[in-house]
Amino acid sequence: MPKMKTNSSAKKRFKVTGSGKVKRNKAFKRHILTKKSKTRKNRLGHAGLVHPADSDNIKRLLAI
Repeated sequence: MPKMKTNSSAKKRFKVTGSGKVKRNKAFKRHILTKKSKTRKNRLGHAGLVHPADSDNIKRLLAI
């Protein structure tokens, strides 16, 4: 049987933590930043976690 292939777009967007949760980057910090507050831009810069309902699908894409 052939090896499982990792989805290339998923491996660039997600990382798995030591406890098995899936980390992601937040959206909406690429452009049009003038109308967004400093607080909001700062929070968007930090990583978030994927919702548990979606994490199984992402782990399947990452072949974990």
